[in-house]
Amino acid sequence: MYTPGPFNESRREILHALMREHPFATLIIGGNDGPLANHLPLYADAAGACLRGHVARANPIWRALAGGVPALAIFHGPHGYVSPSWYPPTKHEHGRVAPTWNYSVVHARGVLRAVDDGHWLRGFLEQLTDHHEAGFETPWRVSDAPEAHVETLLAAIVGIELRIDHLQGKWKMSQNQPARNRAGVVAGLRQRDRDGDQALAALVERFDPDLPSPGGAR
Repeated sequence: MYTPGPFNESRREILHALMREHPFATLIIGGNDGPLANHLPLYADAAGACLRGHVARANPIWRALAGGVPALAIFHGPHGYVSPSWYPPTKHEHGRVAPTWNYSVVHARGVLRAVDDGHWLRGFLEQLTDHHEAGFETPWRVSDAPEAHVETLLAAIVGIELRIDHLQGKWKMSQNQPARNRAGVVAGLRQRDRDGDQALAALVERFDPDLPSPGGAR
């Protein structure tokens, strides 16, 4: 991933936070006819050392993982279009402005393996369900379903696990723009208020290069 200096993010706590807050990932491996991409939620363990998920047994990807294969998981955080009209002083001074796209992304590389183990799968799904149901007034649990139904569901999926060897992050948040342009981006995003714009505006503010680095020194 091309990552100019101002946009590079290597602090593991920030990379892990994005993966946990935005777990729906694009998972890519090499195939005989070119790259194979799947889109699925992947969940980091407490240490951020591995990612876990599951695929349908009918999905051929898991059969290609015998012995483990190199894989890339891509996680996307807040992103959105940035209009040059949000740089009014600069636009009127010399006109040398252009549209762009701000975004945050994490690439996780490592060895991906299949986990065809019912006990592993049940534990993973129970943990996953409890996590997502925690905010409901009456959380649903795997044990609420008839055991025969649970066994049928487990038989239809296969676990996958990616041991992370390398993490790379890119936070393109207008850090290469002067302060007045960054302020214009924040104001423009807040006024537009499309899906994700408020979160993106907060990141542009948080990753202001003129302020102390969020989370401490790099």
